[in-house]
Amino acid sequence: MLTGWRLTLSKCFCIPQRWVLAIMGFLAVTNAYTMRICLNVAITEMVVKHQDEGTVEDGYCPAANVTEGGGGSTGGEYEWSEALQGLILSAFFWGYVITHIPGGILAEKFGGKWALSLGILSTAIFTLLTPLAVELGGANMLIGIRFLEGLGEGTTFPALSALLAAWIPLNERSKIGSLVFGGGQVGTILGTYLSGVLLHNFDWPWVFYFFGVIGLLWFILFTLLCYSDPGSHPFIKDREKEYLNKELGQLTRDKTLPPTPWMAIITNGPMLALIAAQIGHDWGFFIMVTDLPKYMSDVLHFSIKENGLYSSLPYMMMWLVSVTSGILGDWLIKTGRIGITASRKLFTTIASVGPAIFIMLASYAGCDKTLVVVHFTIAMGIMGTFYPGMKVNPLDLSPNYAGTLMALTNGIGAITGIITPALVGLMTPNRSINEWRLVFWIAFGVFMVTNLIYVIWASGEVQPFNNPRLLNKSYEEDGEVPEKEEKDADQQIEYVKQ
Repeated sequence: MLTGWRLTLSKCFCIPQRWVLAIMGFLAVTNAYTMRICLNVAITEMVVKHQDEGTVEDGYCPAANVTEGGGGSTGGEYEWSEALQGLILSAFFWGYVITHIPGGILAEKFGGKWALSLGILSTAIFTLLTPLAVELGGANMLIGIRFLEGLGEGTTFPALSALLAAWIPLNERSKIGSLVFGGGQVGTILGTYLSGVLLHNFDWPWVFYFFGVIGLLWFILFTLLCYSDPGSHPFIKDREKEYLNKELGQLTRDKTLPPTPWMAIITNGPMLALIAAQIGHDWGFFIMVTDLPKYMSDVLHFSIKENGLYSSLPYMMMWLVSVTSGILGDWLIKTGRIGITASRKLFTTIASVGPAIFIMLASYAGCDKTLVVVHFTIAMGIMGTFYPGMKVNPLDLSPNYAGTLMALTNGIGAITGIITPALVGLMTPNRSINEWRLVFWIAFGVFMVTNLIYVIWASGEVQPFNNPRLLNKSYEEDGEVPEKEEKDADQQIEYVKQ
């Protein structure tokens, strides 16, 4: 009876289960980003708007009529200072950095399904509770619930890495990985744009209700459709299961495998260079994601409808560039025109120097709204070349520990999500262009310094800590290496070289 039930369910799917996982993984990242960034737009309508009394010469743009663009408003009811707003916007990342590495460890030991789904579920619940929290406890309660949201969402990328490793053959990881992680840009685009549309038509609580409900619906579908590995999937077709077992081997979570060589990883030069590049990327990225809507609203005085549209344009450009530059990077390496190390350094440099320059140009464009939007859009577009650069570098350095390296670099980089919103709030108490220009000069310096470190010490070669035989004495003494581990490592290294 069980076999017949499985056969019946398997016939309901016309696409392979690994692609079902890929689509649901893409939607997971999309949902995670919409719930993460919707507050960045909503807060502009939650706080009281203050009229700037300075002139253009003093660094203030003339305020537009509140009805201009069909979506202007006088703001909300909360008297929160710029510094407090910065603290609120950074609170998410306090929790986010805490669960990154634990989430990766749990996903590797017990499977990624529940580490991912329960994290998104908790984020969705807390998103739905956000309006109630603000009503009951104001800014303090909002900070607390954003912290809890971050705790839930910190497992997203480590859990997805574990799922992809269990489901996706090496020759499909590039395109499927690009699809799944591309949900970050799509989520940012949709979260920013739809928040503007919702705020134009409804009160601000509906932003959180809308994205929270979508998160709950995703959780229900994911838990019904997806599983941690092919072996535990109840209605995968036998043909696909046999194919995946052949390509990936039978998945086992052996707790006797060598522990992660933490000391070798954190003292490795190319790894430290990768962390530096991640810090540079995240510093600029989080300033844009977290504070661009505030810049559009407080400095340029865009209406809320315009704010949602124009704040989303840079991420649309970033997504397009990340896809096209990824294809270009693969072509350059496969045709032998450039080596892996040179490719990683080239694209990372483009993604650092380009945004640094255009963000500065935007700050010197003054109150020219069109020119500012163009410069910000170009800056974020060029930042998309980080993906064929340092974003895929963990797989180069260690195919065996790529998930751990991703958790470590993303976790450390996310600390900038704590620092930058708070710093921006402290540095822009009067919301003037001159204050914001200093913020962008600091970002310029961070981009340049971290990129210099990466260019000097980065590598695209497999590092010694990738091979546990060289780092774990028990392996050396026994002289035995699990056949599957050796085979998988060799396949992964060969794939990277190709």
